[in-house]
Amino acid sequence: MTDPANLTADDAVDLKEIQAGCPELDAVTHHVRDFAAMMRDLRGDQLPAWMERVLADDLPALHSLVSGLSRDVDAVTAGLSTPWSSGQVEGQVTRAKLLKRQGFGRVNLDFLRKRILLTP
Repeated sequence: MTDPANLTADDAVDLKEIQAGCPELDAVTHHVRDFAAMMRDLRGDQLPAWMERVLADDLPALHSLVSGLSRDVDAVTAGLSTPWSSGQVEGQVTRAKLLKRQGFGRVNLDFLRKRILLTP
């Protein structure tokens, strides 16, 4: 789950042994690293070639991912190509939903009558 350059020497050796014992895992590792590089370097133009390489291997889980990405490849390519992110907006929306859920059920009808139906 980390950049291979950040692995300790022991972890790198362990990873190579695991990959040597399972060719499918080795292929998945390379595809995932290539996709991570596309995201990191904002290289959405490489997406179609990456998708073709994934489909060439017998990796059903990644085929499912490619199938999902191909439904709106233009949007995915744009997302992988632009430096803008909606992360801040999504974080605020999640926070608002959390606050709403925390307050759900705390106000009853009697409280509303006192607050809204008060006569001056």
